[in-house]
Amino acid sequence: MSTLIEIGEEERQPLLHNPRTHGNEEEIVASSSSIEPDALKLTLNDSGQRLLSLDVFRGLTVALMILVDDAGGAFPSINHAPWFGLTIADFVMPFFLFGVGVSISLVFKKTSSKPLATKKVILRTIKLFLLGLFLQGGYFHGRNNLTYGVDMVTVRWLGVLQRISIGYLLASISEIWLVKNVLVDSPAAFVRKYFVQWIVATLLLSFYMCLLYGLYVPNWEFQPPSLNLSTNGSHAQIVQCGVKGSLEPPCNAVGYIDRYFLGEEHLYRHPVYRRTKECSVNSPDYGPLPPDSPEWCLAPFDPEGILRNFCSSLMAVLTCFAGLHFGHILLHCKGQMHRVLVWSMSSFTLLISGLGLEVLGIPFSKPLYTLSYMCITAGASTLILTIIFYIVDVKHFGKPVVLLQWMGMNALIIYALAACDIFPAAVQGFYWGSPENNLVDGMESLLQAMLHSSKWGTLAFVLLEILFWCLVGGFLHMKGIYVKL
Repeated sequence: MSTLIEIGEEERQPLLHNPRTHGNEEEIVASSSSIEPDALKLTLNDSGQRLLSLDVFRGLTVALMILVDDAGGAFPSINHAPWFGLTIADFVMPFFLFGVGVSISLVFKKTSSKPLATKKVILRTIKLFLLGLFLQGGYFHGRNNLTYGVDMVTVRWLGVLQRISIGYLLASISEIWLVKNVLVDSPAAFVRKYFVQWIVATLLLSFYMCLLYGLYVPNWEFQPPSLNLSTNGSHAQIVQCGVKGSLEPPCNAVGYIDRYFLGEEHLYRHPVYRRTKECSVNSPDYGPLPPDSPEWCLAPFDPEGILRNFCSSLMAVLTCFAGLHFGHILLHCKGQMHRVLVWSMSSFTLLISGLGLEVLGIPFSKPLYTLSYMCITAGASTLILTIIFYIVDVKHFGKPVVLLQWMGMNALIIYALAACDIFPAAVQGFYWGSPENNLVDGMESLLQAMLHSSKWGTLAFVLLEILFWCLVGGFLHMKGIYVKL
């Protein structure tokens, strides 16, 4: 990683040109970086101002991730839905992917050399994937655990950053190679320019749906953790399936493909379905197993597995495609309110489609990244970014959200240090007498005592944590430091 933003020659020009200017105006084009591997430079043809709303959107996404990760234990209602359903936490990953798509559409508006651009995309994909493996593969053990290291036999190959890297790869390749060189001067020309890209997205969707509903899932067995069994730890549990089209935790095609290709030992050991009523007496929170719990409650399941990553960048990449569409509208609609109108129509179309699919029997499920979930979260992403765009870039009312803007300008480093618990775990390494007496736990305990509530004290601590990282982002911004791959 570097503090210098590197962009190709084709990326150095403003992506939208103001025909009323003559090349000597001052352009607000401060570079930023984020979890998206590419930098973004943009001037709006109506105001000559940088697109700040995307930075605010990224910052909001990182702030939400810190909130739900660190306060979700105290408030299960904001944590991920146990299997079916939606909570605020279930919107975080789609927000990331949507932002990736928007950035890609802007960065690759003009590409002087497609092979060179493809090479850069592949290299950035590899670096982001390896960073995700390092941060989320099990090497770091998180807060309250002053150890590190991972057994390569049980390393977790796929995680959040790995999924983003795959979505970035597929969306970027489609933007580089599948967009036609057509002058967009009408809605029909807009369709012709991006028609092939939409066809590919439809094929990816069709392939995923065929696998999800058409793949036969046989009976399977797994090795449960010995500490959870009263019998010998070597006793294997058999899960009865033999079905097609099941979306339930034990017998879905997503889990079957991950077990087949990755192996049980490389899957996530704390899946969200352990918070379902079948698997937890404290549902929707984690808890002891009910007396009549099914055998699959102890089985692993990876929420970022193969079908949801390499092929669902069959589904997750469709969220990136929604971001691409948002960026294409930004580039080809010259009036600010025209953009807002088209984006609003697109967002409500996706939201209504998601709700309609749920009514028709395709439930919202983040672990399976179902079609209804993709539509509802992509629609929410579009709507929220549209609102932010109107407030920040159209009305120039950005001061109330400047903290989120700072965080969004360095989303990658803040995500790595905060959301992956690198910084809190490092601070906990300095303690007095025993590991429990450290600054992180001490501050949280103090707030809990002051508020006479463990839940609200934890929430106050998390909000202070978010404020801290916003200020860190502001400090890096003032120093001109923008960390990227």
